Amino acid sequence: MATGEVLLGLLAERARHGYDLKRVYDERFGAERPLRFGQVYATLARLFRDGLVNVDAVEPGEGPERKRYGITPAGVTGFEHWLATPEAPETYLSSALFTKVVLALVNGRSAAKVLDAQRGAHLETMRALTKRKDGAALGQVVLIDFALAHLEADLGWIELTGARLDALAEEAQRCDR
Repeated sequence: MATGEVLLGLLAERARHGYDLKRVYDERFGAERPLRFGQVYATLARLFRDGLVNVDAVEPGEGPERKRYGITPAGVTGFEHWLATPEAPETYLSSALFTKVVLALVNGRSAAKVLDAQRGAHLETMRALTKRKDGAALGQVVLIDFALAHLEADLGWIELTGARLDALAEEAQRCDR
């Protein structure tokens, strides 16, 4: 996720201090990977340098003065462009799991065991994510549903590949000659 664009989006709501930006980011998007304070302030410095944010106010604090940042018209334009630009679909044409399956096959190991172990790991993760939905805020539920949909697609691939292991083994052996 593009941290700069996310901070611009939070500033498009209203002007905020760096501490507030980190807190709101972490609440909404940082459940698995919270922002570091250093990253917030380094990103704000870059956005300021590029004319995408300005300092709306400087207020005294218990420590150093607190700067309240606001988004500039150029920042609004950049944020809106980022929103309108589709994310590149992830095709996963290079996959560690696929590589393990092929290498198991060409080395006479059980690719079915590789797939079974991965299926188990996926199911365990899906159960844990489903439990996290209980009592979660709607935004978190939607994010978990996104992850679950991807895991379900992976399980479909695991099943399909398991049904094709014999043919895949023959093909992998022919490539090795």
